[in-house]
Amino acid sequence: MKRSALLLLLPFLLVMSCRKHNSDDDTGTPGPDPSSDTVAGLLTWSPYFPSAGENIAITFDASKGNEALKGFAGDVYLYAGVITDKSAGPSDWKYVKSPSFSQPDPVSKMTSLGADKYRISFNPSAFFNVPSGEKILYIAMLFRNADGSRVARNKDNSDIYMPVAASGKLQVRFVSPEFEPCYIPVPAVQVQSIGQEVYVTAVASSAADLSLSYNGNSFATAKSATSVSGKVSVTGAGAQEIKVTASGGGSTAEAVYSFVVNQAVQEAPLPAGAREGVTFTNGGRSAIFALYAPGKKFAYVLGDFNDWKAESGAFMKRAADGTWWVQIDNLDPAREYAYQYWVDGTIRVADPYCEKVLDPQNDPSVPAGTYPSLKAYPTGKTTGIVSVMQANAAPYQWKSGSFERPQKKDLVIYELHLRDFLAAHNYNTLRDTLNYLSRLGVNAIELLPVTEFEGNSSWGYNPSFYFAPDKYYGTKRALQEVIDGCHAKGIAVIMDMVLNHSFGQSPMVQLYFDQAAGKPSSGSPWFNAEAKHPYNVGHDFNHESAATKRFVKNVLRFWAEEYKVDGFRFDLSKGFTQKNTGTSDANVNAWSAYDASRVAIWKEYNQYIRSVDPGLYVILEHFAADQEEQELAAEGMMLWNNLNHNFNEGTMGYVQNSDLSRAFYGTHGFNKADNLVTYMESHDEERLMFKNLSYGNSSGSYNVKDLATALKRQELAAAFFFSIPGPKMIWQFGELGYDKSINENGRTGEKPILWNYYSNTQRRHLYSVYSMLIKLKKNNAVFASTDFQYSVNSAIKYIVLKSAGQNVVVVGNFDVSPQSASITFPQGGDWTDYFSGQSITVSGGAYRSTLAPGEFHLFSSSPLQH
Repeated sequence: MKRSALLLLLPFLLVMSCRKHNSDDDTGTPGPDPSSDTVAGLLTWSPYFPSAGENIAITFDASKGNEALKGFAGDVYLYAGVITDKSAGPSDWKYVKSPSFSQPDPVSKMTSLGADKYRISFNPSAFFNVPSGEKILYIAMLFRNADGSRVARNKDNSDIYMPVAASGKLQVRFVSPEFEPCYIPVPAVQVQSIGQEVYVTAVASSAADLSLSYNGNSFATAKSATSVSGKVSVTGAGAQEIKVTASGGGSTAEAVYSFVVNQAVQEAPLPAGAREGVTFTNGGRSAIFALYAPGKKFAYVLGDFNDWKAESGAFMKRAADGTWWVQIDNLDPAREYAYQYWVDGTIRVADPYCEKVLDPQNDPSVPAGTYPSLKAYPTGKTTGIVSVMQANAAPYQWKSGSFERPQKKDLVIYELHLRDFLAAHNYNTLRDTLNYLSRLGVNAIELLPVTEFEGNSSWGYNPSFYFAPDKYYGTKRALQEVIDGCHAKGIAVIMDMVLNHSFGQSPMVQLYFDQAAGKPSSGSPWFNAEAKHPYNVGHDFNHESAATKRFVKNVLRFWAEEYKVDGFRFDLSKGFTQKNTGTSDANVNAWSAYDASRVAIWKEYNQYIRSVDPGLYVILEHFAADQEEQELAAEGMMLWNNLNHNFNEGTMGYVQNSDLSRAFYGTHGFNKADNLVTYMESHDEERLMFKNLSYGNSSGSYNVKDLATALKRQELAAAFFFSIPGPKMIWQFGELGYDKSINENGRTGEKPILWNYYSNTQRRHLYSVYSMLIKLKKNNAVFASTDFQYSVNSAIKYIVLKSAGQNVVVVGNFDVSPQSASITFPQGGDWTDYFSGQSITVSGGAYRSTLAPGEFHLFSSSPLQH
């Protein structure tokens, strides 16, 4: 291999972008005039050391950074705020100028200079209207088009920060080589070889004696000057340092940047027993770091263990398959270490396999009561999300080892979003609330996604780290404790797993990303550059890729073993395809058609899950052709069955569209009910009670829009819903008649948490009806019968369930006016109405009755267990 080196520039001060100085004079020839705007980089400004109270001119070069606005023909706007001495950190922008990110702000419009350059001028204190006495430290900014759909940032997609200087103080900084303007120093990279020359320019805020030195040896000076320039030849591998010193007027200032010259990449196989992520050895005193990143040129692991410096010991070896690895020794097994991978000098990412991350943007909003003693972010050492590892973290001692999962036919799943279920939105509070769910009778909860997602307040379908539970809900131990607590109460825990897509915060997305195009590059081992199907969000996984399959299997095994979850509900499972059906709504039918390659993908995943634990539930949000779902069900997978529209039409009293027959497994061509998870509501559907109260039908004095009537309609629907054989799912608070629209505060926005509904007598009665029906379903074999008849497509609906020694008939009027019911019961004689306790005598098996609107009965031929 030809020996070459990469000069990795690691500034220890905030340095700003500029052009490289091209003078061959290394004796201190003055560089650019610091009072002019002669340099050119992603961001340049005049003067070099602006203060809060003076006019500044900022020039933005759209051809640099992430290039999101490169070649853009429309107007470009500054989006900016300030970081002041009252800010909590870099994410705490104050006095943001633009009122809306998605609307153009005329005063923030930039002047086009041509050739992708734009300029704006203003006085910071006046422009941002900063109160007197509050000190501006940085101007925080990014650049966007009018509607905010294209956003320019630094090359690594971090925000741009320009320092604001203190007036009258001697200051100095480098302007060449070229750097991006960040809140704290981050690496920049230039390809260099030993012996190659580096050109350096530094500027001072006032005339001073200036000196440039390389590893302690002076190579350029300037007397009573405001700038100094010179060149130096790189003399060897390893750590190097260039410093500028300014002296004048009794003051001294200095600035330093360091760089490392890479050694040649060593080819070596990953040590036996090591895996992707971190593998501890030597009692936790050593760790092998492994990152799968084929096609990359070099990689370092940086962290607390090496003061975040790209030392030779952190330079990673490369295995034949493209896995980069290195062993770090002399660790403290009891200590938490933060770390990142630094790849090709331009990409800083956390470990895709880490179990905990630190996020400088979102961690400050995580309450200490939810996540106590959270490790501090390594401010001043790096930027972006970092990984956390600890060798001897105490393993959780599970207490409910005797838990047996409910049979699929008996499942009553409670879909739960922690953010909108509990005001404290944490696992500890959920553990204290399990009695509520236990009394209701549910035997499984399905948690909306809890793996680390973007932001804090979210549904969780924007995942970024798949092995780390999101800290917004609590600690790893707290999640294990709530799962253990569920098991102690006979409740299984199903994890909503999002593996159709990932978002830009994902390290796997960042490793192979085309910044200019705003999508994964064609070289990504995991992601498609373009989504293959409609309804995709984020970046689309390629599930025919061996790298993706390996990753998915590792994720599933981890959660089954480390957290003892009882199954997975797979979001957007129909998207696990490489058959390109287009992305518009018009392509939905083609996407839903039978897809043999998608079936093969799911069979492979299902077989793997069964190899880990044959009892794990596998639930797919699929909604594909019946033929495809039949084939998946035959393999033991369970399919979501959305009856929201049909049930809601019935509860509102519009019976012509309230056919419930698709709630029965036979209409799907399934051989048994076990594999069809039917629901009236889910996180994705409008709430029944909202539509009852908003759009309910009426006749005379009977009005579904009345609260009491609407709740009674919910009881009617529940009687049929829970009586239909097969697993069922309810959405949180449906048992209390939750009536806030899915669109309140935005579709995925935070919803009111209305535990006071439990104190309302009418709503509490609905909860009791749900509870009774759930217990009937679980405790009486007749509700899992395969011998049944039904008529559920008109105003009078009924279900007849038959089993050895016991029969049940459910009948109800879904109209808003009285209707006559005529049903043939399985047998004549005495039948008991479960809810009223009254008996009726059916002569010859013929039942005839006029039912009032919303009236329903659940008759049994013998007493039911509850």
